[in-house]
Amino acid sequence: MIRALFFLSCGLASASGQLPSAKPVTRVQAVPMPHHITSFQLDGRELTAMHHNPQDMRPFWHPVRATRDTSLTRMGHPHDPLGHSHHNSVWVTHNMVNDLDFWGDRAKKQGRIVNVEVSPEGYEDTDEAASMRMVNHWISEADKSIQIIEVRRTEIRPLDGARSWFMIVDLELAAPKGRTTTFGATGFGLIAVRMARSIGVHDGGGRILNSEGQVNEPQVFRKPARWCDYSGRISNDADGFAGITLMNHPMNPHHPTAFHVRDDGWMGCCLSLDTPLEVTDVKKLRLRYALWVHDGVATQAESEARWVQFTQLPVADLHPRKK
Repeated sequence: MIRALFFLSCGLASASGQLPSAKPVTRVQAVPMPHHITSFQLDGRELTAMHHNPQDMRPFWHPVRATRDTSLTRMGHPHDPLGHSHHNSVWVTHNMVNDLDFWGDRAKKQGRIVNVEVSPEGYEDTDEAASMRMVNHWISEADKSIQIIEVRRTEIRPLDGARSWFMIVDLELAAPKGRTTTFGATGFGLIAVRMARSIGVHDGGGRILNSEGQVNEPQVFRKPARWCDYSGRISNDADGFAGITLMNHPMNPHHPTAFHVRDDGWMGCCLSLDTPLEVTDVKKLRLRYALWVHDGVATQAESEARWVQFTQLPVADLHPRKK
């Protein structure tokens, strides 16, 4: 009789479909996936993904979505996919590190950024944000020597659901022990975005706007700014517009830095346009950037307000203690 009551009670609990001890599902998650991908999801829908296959030339984020499933970024230049195969949606790189080119894919002195660790303690999921921490080595393809040891943290922080969210990128760059690494003077690096073809000024009739109120490539190209927005059409719906505001943090060198932006659909925030930067294992380079992904065509006031919001967020700890 007691045994029968036990099984009856278990059956009733199962039929109710509830577990009293079950915890709420966090809204924002960094989900490890097959093939070296981490998917950042809001309520189960992917906003972006980090691709960190060690066989690739560099880690990158793709796709980048607002409320529609169409990505606001693309892989490669629409008119030169082979020559610009290094345009990997959203990526971190530089084309002059100790005379090595980490920007292109087919340089005479080629560099490659290799993921060597995704830290288990670096995965965090909450209702407000999700993040992951990784370690990458910037190496010479010729002899596999390490030029840079990079710690990177990606945080996805929804502000208004999928309609508006931050991707915050924190970086620490250091040379191997006892060495000095030089980032040369160049407009190519450190963080860049290849917009979807339909958003580009040339191909889609989109619009570039920076923090100084300057518009499109003739005014914006290599001009100092706090942020730069690229907005345009991603569908034929009446409200089918979206964009990305690329933001530089005041803690970064040469702020407000130059932005390298083209009407053909890409934009980058320059690290060392005119002045080389040196790093060692002691003198490390700490950087912080953000992308504000949004529906609609952002106004100058909207992007500025989001930039202020970004700069007021606590700076992430890249070396958290293990729990």
